[in-house]
Amino acid sequence: MRKLTELKIGESGIIESIEDDNYHIKLLEMGCIPGEEITVEQIAITGDPINIYVSGYNLSLRKEEANTINVKKINK
Repeated sequence: MRKLTELKIGESGIIESIEDDNYHIKLLEMGCIPGEEITVEQIAITGDPINIYVSGYNLSLRKEEANTINVKKINK
């Protein structure tokens, strides 16, 4: 298992869990649901924010939020 922030642009994973209770509900409401495939689309030069594709749409997350998402990397 890895953190979402460990994936590089173009890499995908399956959401395994969300660690932080403070972000848990917010991320679930935005479509970051365990079992969903997630793909890193862009990362700002500074590393924050991170643009992902999940649940059929693009979403920008702060690095702090993305770091709470655990994923299982998949190869395409």
